[in-house]
Amino acid sequence: MTSTRWDGLLLDCTLVTMAADGGYGAIEHGALGWQDGRITFAGAQAALPGPPNTLAAQVESAGGALVTPGLIDCHTHLVFGGDRAGEFEQRLNGASYEEIARAGGGIASSVRATRAASEDELLAQALPRARALRGDGVTTLEIKSGYGLDLASERKMLRVARRLGAELGIGVRTTFLGAHALPPEFAGRADDYVAHLCDTMLPALAREGLAEAVDAFCEKIAFTPAQTRRVFETARGLGLRVKLHADQLSDLGGAALAAEFGALSADHLEWTSEAGVQAMAAAGTVAVLLPGAFYALRETRLPPIDALRAQRVPIAIATDLNPGTSPLLSLRLAMGMACTLFRLTPEEALRGATVNAARALGLADRGTLEAGRRADFVVWNARHPAELCYWIGGGLAREVCVGGQRV
Repeated sequence: MTSTRWDGLLLDCTLVTMAADGGYGAIEHGALGWQDGRITFAGAQAALPGPPNTLAAQVESAGGALVTPGLIDCHTHLVFGGDRAGEFEQRLNGASYEEIARAGGGIASSVRATRAASEDELLAQALPRARALRGDGVTTLEIKSGYGLDLASERKMLRVARRLGAELGIGVRTTFLGAHALPPEFAGRADDYVAHLCDTMLPALAREGLAEAVDAFCEKIAFTPAQTRRVFETARGLGLRVKLHADQLSDLGGAALAAEFGALSADHLEWTSEAGVQAMAAAGTVAVLLPGAFYALRETRLPPIDALRAQRVPIAIATDLNPGTSPLLSLRLAMGMACTLFRLTPEEALRGATVNAARALGLADRGTLEAGRRADFVVWNARHPAELCYWIGGGLAREVCVGGQRV
């Protein structure tokens, strides 16, 4: 018998704990209890320490429905001005991502729209996108800056990201992505921009506590490994963890560079070599796969899935929600894409959007249904966890709870 009644108790669950090293950790006829935002019980209903009505102030039945940890979207660019539907049409007419970028489109066009928008306007544009993710089962998400590329605009984006979390009652982790593209005022002066980023922008944002991590786009159309290294050295000096857009369009050794700095994650990875995978494994760096961008760009080179498995690198899945190359508003759809396009199993995909996604954000308090973890969970209109990847589109989330509160 508990000494204090729990805040809530959900009975008759098909509980998917994701707590084991492998498999779903499924419990038929399960129960989930929570108090003060933390899970107090996750197990077989028959193992409850007393009659349900004596254990919790509120007792409900899930009617046999599937209950999983809240989904975690560990890579998004959710805050931005405008859209790039026109570029989508250009790509369908034969233009490549690099051609569009070099002609002043791509990230540069989003920078113009984001700089022109006020903080409140950016919030108003971002709210529907964040609501869509939440409605699809996301209880924590990462939001990167990177469409401002000057201190005022990057600060504005990060403030909007924080406001989204408060407005919607979900967890938000913020990442500074100043090294996303070269701003127009630094055209032809990439080293000068990196110096400004390291000497002015990063220290200011770190002092203000607006970012939990620092990211960069290490690619031939963005920043070199040497420039990325300088950004990471500055971040490390400021006590910030790093992440990296690595090896998406070519192999510049990005995954190995990320691993060298103990990065939380290396993301994309289509061109990552065996040596890069081995470096990630040694460093404990999570591989974040982004099937939405792979799909939108009609890529054909797959990430090194077999090598990641063989080296036991944790694999996470994210939407990469952004206006140009992954306008994807459903993490569950990203999971299904990971199964179909990358040949992940449904269990790997769900683990990638829960346990491993939490690890990619440096969060040890969520991602599984276990006593002591945050009571972030989703009740689905489904009976088997494979359904979360099997159904293409549609609303399956019946209830989304963060810290035991329905959101």
